Order: sequence, then structure tokens, then C-alpha cells
Amino acid sequence: MDGYAAPDFANIEEYLDSQLKKSLLRFITCGSVDDGKSTLIGRLLYESKMIFDDQLASLKNESKKFGTQGEEIDFALLVDGLAAEREQGITIDVAYRFFATERRKYIVADTPGHEQYTRNMATGASTADLAIVMIDARKGVLTQTRRHSFIVSLLGIRNVVLCINKMDLVGYDRDVFDKIEADYRAFAADFGFENIQAIPVSALAGDNIVDHSENTPWYDGPPLIEYLDTVEIASDVKDQPFRMPVQWVNRPNLDFRGFAGQILSGSLKPGDGVRALPSGKSSKVARIVTMGGDLDEAVEGQSVTLTLEDEIDVSRGDVLCADKQPAEVSDQFQATMLWMSDSAMLPGRSYVMKIGARECQMQVTEQRYRIDVNTRAHEAAKTLDLNEIGIVNIALDRDVAFDAYQDNRRMGGFIVIDRMTNETVGLGLINFALRRASNIHRQSMDIGKELRASMKGQKPVMLWFTGLSGAGKSTVANLVEKRLAAMGKHTYTLDGDNVRHGLNNDLGFTDADRVENIRRVGEVAKLMLDAGLIVLVSFISPFRAERRIVRQMVEDGEFWEVFVDVPLDVAESRDVKGLYKKARAGEIKNFTGIDSPYEAPTDPEIHIDADRLSPEAAADVVIARLEQAGLIGS
Repeated sequence: MDGYAAPDFANIEEYLDSQLKKSLLRFITCGSVDDGKSTLIGRLLYESKMIFDDQLASLKNESKKFGTQGEEIDFALLVDGLAAEREQGITIDVAYRFFATERRKYIVADTPGHEQYTRNMATGASTADLAIVMIDARKGVLTQTRRHSFIVSLLGIRNVVLCINKMDLVGYDRDVFDKIEADYRAFAADFGFENIQAIPVSALAGDNIVDHSENTPWYDGPPLIEYLDTVEIASDVKDQPFRMPVQWVNRPNLDFRGFAGQILSGSLKPGDGVRALPSGKSSKVARIVTMGGDLDEAVEGQSVTLTLEDEIDVSRGDVLCADKQPAEVSDQFQATMLWMSDSAMLPGRSYVMKIGARECQMQVTEQRYRIDVNTRAHEAAKTLDLNEIGIVNIALDRDVAFDAYQDNRRMGGFIVIDRMTNETVGLGLINFALRRASNIHRQSMDIGKELRASMKGQKPVMLWFTGLSGAGKSTVANLVEKRLAAMGKHTYTLDGDNVRHGLNNDLGFTDADRVENIRRVGEVAKLMLDAGLIVLVSFISPFRAERRIVRQMVEDGEFWEVFVDVPLDVAESRDVKGLYKKARAGEIKNFTGIDSPYEAPTDPEIHIDADRLSPEAAADVVIARLEQAGLIGS
């Protein structure tokens, strides 16, 4: 096939002008492993004359070394650039490529088919307008086909091209094509796709890529490039209200203060009313400033700096909205979440949520259910593992402006970041704000922590004893409380075993239950701190993240981490309850130090070498450190 002939332009300006007038379509290729996604994109680049002579020569050489087609060109190598991809013949990372035809420009994302890299597929789909779902004609609809299609629908893509590939390997059998198309349409019937165009292709041989193939006379639909050139993609933001997250407050001098960002939806003119969220303050646009001069109107997709008629407080992460059609504001949501980390999502654990230009602390307060990607059944689950999709309730540490994802994809999507590793571990789509977020407010009380503490003649502090089972936490905490009581201090001790008999008797010992165990105890300890008490908390609390959450609940200096440190073998030798013995025998699952990890504190306020010190000496160390810090009288 000769493909498209390169157009003849008199000069470079004429050529560039013609490119600017073309519409842009972003699409992804997705599907299962080895369905031919990279080969298809390579073929599209080749047919659209987007390969230079030196690249073609290099491709021919690399095809002989890495390819799977003998002496023929392996088009997949145009896209699979990583060494590991070429060695294994799979796509690992998302590869973005640009090509153009006479009618349209394209940005295509080649996404991985391997289940391990589903997170990369979701990344590519998040900005796409159309999805090409590849299916190997020999294999039909597979689990990964279903998973990718489900993610495509969740991310708001409404146009799908079903490329049933490798038709040459099934003798261009129409019955095979018809059965696969019927199976897919039945599966995707509830996904909300507006258009599904099924095309029989051979990406390797070029059948139905540019021209109709003689091998499929029974197919009367358009070839792939013709369909891509003519498909109408309705903008989901063109007619929506104005939205612009503030990425930077531009303050070059005393006479200029502008708010820079990219317009996500709608349009704006000088004089239009805008509202800053979450503060709710309103003003009018004075100027729309760009490098090329002021604009009379700005539209979706443009990056601009806005100046306002009034001096209102606007910071990075705030959202400027149409004054009469503002976004919603809340700090609690129901969301659909795709988990993308090998470490499970744990309700109660603190993560970072990034929505627009705003970052905030986030907790999953409830895992409502998990969605089976094959049957779409709702399954009970306390956590989400790698590549699993679920419906969750989340709570933030501050209000954020948002639109539901189904109404505005760019205002309702967010990513989840692990606070320790800075790794992106999940993506979420906001469904709606929880009602209690807008109708529950903190009640102001006249009697506060300071007055309660002064009545007791002490400073409230939380002593958090952590360490392995058998380290001596409860013994030391008990001795410390006796010393404090003898000094006339008002105290209370929360012990792990005691609390599990009441408040936390519904929790087990999985990682998720341990996180919730510490969250509840942290909230109770905070209330006791507010009562002006010195509260002692004796819990294994194996995860640093959860101990850090409790520290952040209270004011600076009120949380003291006391690490009661003994080697595992010493703790095991003190096994008065016989727990280690049972754990070694497999009778107790998820036992800290045996088959569940303990993350030792890295910088505790008090470090007790409980292997060397007696409990009485350890208690002396704690009391001495509190006296030294001025928290208790000598």
C-alpha cells in the first residue's frame, strides 16, 4: 500500500498554516498482551509517511535483530523503545506518538496489555477522546480486554474502534469476526459507549488500515484511517461553565497581580464575573494577559493570566469559576478508584490526593465494594489490590473545588500518591460529595483544652508506646502512669488488648484492620488530650504511616513516640502468652514480626533499650525526659 501522498506546498509557512487548521484527535490502543497494538501504531506511522529514511533503515536492521517477522519489517519496534520491551515483545510503558493525515492530526498512546502495567494503560486513557480496542482474532474477548474496556468507560471515553486483528491467521473468516463483535457488544452494552465501530484488520499485512482489503470483500465499513479521519468527537467541555485551576500567582512587581493557569472548560471575557473556590469570593475579570498581548476572549485549552478588578485572596490550587455557575466545594466524596500499586489500599491510611493544582491529605474512610471487571458484580472487600476497581468514600483535610467526573472529566479526576515513596498508587473519579460533608460543622465550645489542662495543673501530652509484642510496652506504660499519679497528674492509659475487648472488638489483625485499629485509638486519645489529660497509649502500631497520622492529629509537641526496643528473638523468648509459638506454627496469621512487618520508628522522642534496661529503669528514663522537656514538674 502506498498510503497518503505527502502534500505539495509552496513554502513552509503555507504548510504550517495548513497543520494549524487541522483538528486534533487523541486516542489510545488497548487490549490484551500480544493483540498487536504496537504493530498497528507502527503501521499507521508508516502509512502516514511519518518515518524518515534513516529511521526506516534502522527499523529494518532492528527487525532482523529483535523482530518476530523474519526478514520482514516488525512495525512494533517503532513504538516499543525500551530494551525490556524489545527483548520480551511486550509494551511496558505508555508510548506517545504523533502522526497526521491530509484531514487530521493525531496523538496516539500505545498502552501496555500486560495486567501488571494496567496503571500505565489508565494513564494513557485519561486524556484520550477515542479508544482502539485490539482483539486477537484467534483468542477473542479476554479478561484484559474486559478490564481495559471497563477502564475506558469509567474514564469517560465514548467512542470505541473494535479492531479485530490478525484476521490473516484465521483465513479472514467472517464468522470469526461476527462472533467476536457480537461477544464484545454484549459485554459492553452497559458501558455507555456512543459508537462502537468494528473493523477486521491485519496490522502486520496492512488489511483495512488505509484501503479496503481484497481479503475481506464481506466487510463494507470504512478502513481504519478513513474512520479516524471522519469520526465526530463531541467536546465534553465546550459548552460547560468556565473553570480554571490556578497554577501560579504571578506577582512580578507591586503593580501587577495575576492568576495563571489553563482553562479547562468554558470561555471568558473581560468584565465577566468569576468566583474563587473554595473561599467563595467573587470579582470580575479586568484583563486576560498572554505573552502575545491581552485577549478579548479566552477559551478552553488556552493558558492565560487573569487579573481581577478586586483584591481577593486567591492561591495556587484554588479554582476560578463562572460566578453564576460555580463548581461544588466539599471535603468528603464518594469516588470510583482504580488501585495501581502492589501494596494494597488500606482504609484509614493517609495518602496524598492531587486534584488539579491542589494537593491535600486523603483517607479512605470506607471501602464500599469492589467491582468484578468480568461480571461487573459488586463484591464485599475491605481493601483494593493491584488493578482492582472499587467504590470508596474519602475524606480530605481541606475543602476542594470539583465537578462530578461524568460532568467534567478534568475537574472530577484525581490521583493518589503514597506519602512515603511519592509513587502514584491510584487514580480516582469523583462521583458526588457526601451529604454529611456540607451539613456537619464543628460546634464551638467555650471550655477548651487549655482551661481543662490548667484546672488540672498540667500540660496535656500523648505518650505513644510502640514496639513488638513482648517488648514490655504495657509494663513500662503502667509504671510511668503510677509515677505520674504519685505526682498528682491526671492520666489515662489505652492498652491494645483492653481496647480490643470493647471499642475495637470488631477488628481482626489484617493490615487493613490494624490501620483502622490505630485510627480509632488515635481519635480517642485526641479527645482525652482535649480533656487536658496525660494519655498513655500502648499499642504495637506496626506501621509508621499510622503513627504519623496520629502525630498530625494533635499540636506540635503533644505527641511523644516512645519506642520500646528489643530484638525479635528477645521478644519471642518473653512469650508469656504463647503467641509467637502459635504464629510460628501457623495458628495465628498476620502476627507482627513473623508474617506481618514491624516498621521501627526512625526518630522517636524516647528510645528505650528494653533488652538492657529493666522496666523500672525504662520508666525512669521516660519520667526524666518529660521533666527535662518541662511537660511535668520534678
